[in-house]
Parts: sequence; C-alpha cells; structure tokens
Amino acid sequence: MRTIETTATVTNDGKMTVQVPPDIQPGDYRVVMVIDEQLVTEKKRPPLNFPVDDWELWPGDLPMRREDMHKGGTN
Repeated sequence: MRTIETTATVTNDGKMTVQVPPDIQPGDYRVVMVIDEQLVTEKKRPPLNFPVDDWELWPGDLPMRREDMHKGGTN
C-alpha cells in the first residue's frame, strides 16, 4: 500500500483527473479517496528540470581575480 498526496481536477460531469508518480504501473487499482472540501486556490507547479553538466573540478591555477579575467582594459 502506498500513500500519494496530489491535486485532482473534478469536471462539471463529476469526472476526476489525478496525476500520479511515473513509477505507478498502468492498470486497475483499488483507491481510497479523502477529499478536502476547500478548493485549491493556487496551482502547484512541478519542479523545474534543469540540465546538469559535470565539469569536474576547476584547475587549481585557474585565475579568478577580476583583473585576470578581464585583461586588456578597464571600464
């Protein structure tokens, strides 16, 4: 048994749409619902999925001073 807390959308004709985690296999399940009678006023956005690049460690001698990064002139 597993407990999932999510938001459901109920249409005018009484049908409910629920988003479940992707690891739930397709099929028929026995479901027990508890409905909070207050409507959700703000929609929760799914977490952002930013790409991650692994650049390993920076070289120890990498110049990080402003003067070293912007050689050639002053502004």
